[in-house]
Amino acid sequence: MKLPSRVKIVDVGPRDGLQNEKGHVPAEVKIGLVHRLQDAGLKDIEVTSFVSPKWVPQMADAAEVMAGIQRKPGVRYSVLTPNMKGFEAALSSRPDEVVVFGAASEAFSQKNINCSIAESIERFAPVVEAARAKGIHVRGAISTAVGCPYEGEIAPDRVELVAKLMKQIGVHHVGVCDTIGVGTPRKVQAAMEAALKHYDIDDISGHFHDTYGQALGNTLASLEMGVWQYDASVAGLGGCPYAKGATGNVATEDVVFMLQGLGIETGIDLDKLVDAGKYISDFLQRKPNSRAGTAILNKRSG
Repeated sequence: MKLPSRVKIVDVGPRDGLQNEKGHVPAEVKIGLVHRLQDAGLKDIEVTSFVSPKWVPQMADAAEVMAGIQRKPGVRYSVLTPNMKGFEAALSSRPDEVVVFGAASEAFSQKNINCSIAESIERFAPVVEAARAKGIHVRGAISTAVGCPYEGEIAPDRVELVAKLMKQIGVHHVGVCDTIGVGTPRKVQAAMEAALKHYDIDDISGHFHDTYGQALGNTLASLEMGVWQYDASVAGLGGCPYAKGATGNVATEDVVFMLQGLGIETGIDLDKLVDAGKYISDFLQRKPNSRAGTAILNKRSG
């Protein structure tokens, strides 16, 4: 079993993690979280989302957050831009990467972004073209890649279709996302294989929620295929507003702890990462949703 020697983690906590929080999280707290993540050694951070505040009020301060970050050389700051309006709003913030979100489930696409899969790709095409023309990297996310709250299990050929459509419009990289955390290792491998029909192993990543406690197993199953890029969320922040009962993304602390145990390089300082998780969890007045983070904090106070 040959695993990658190095893994890149994109921390999506500031965006995907915080977007569903009911209570207002001030811009300075979000900026403080980004600063702590980059100080812990994260080189890729999904900062915010340029979407209508009507739909996602938590992200209404996107421009303020991007403007407040003290950027570190070598760190890639990405933002979600679902349409041209969002992309144009994001431009003055100088993002290094923009993210577009498609779904492998027709019903989820309708509920989440109010259009069909084909229409969503049509909507992204001008965003991708405009970003590429400005030299901005484009990442595409294929949500509900193994299961959907409305349609149930999703066949791998649905993932292949979305990967193919994203490739056709010029998306550089795709993430295979188990949005509701129902995936198990073999199902996730099948979804990955489907995306790999159109994307190279270096242009694909995994994004696993831990609803059923399968995210680390799914990460390991993907590592065995050679997949070396993953999304994770500090302190296990997040959920999905359209997926009842879906818990947060896999906690970055837990992924880093596992990778360290496998002898895989991440460039991340686990202690500083735990501090970042504690910082945001303290603000939200709850315990970090990370097993490794909790264990390390208990050990410290013991």
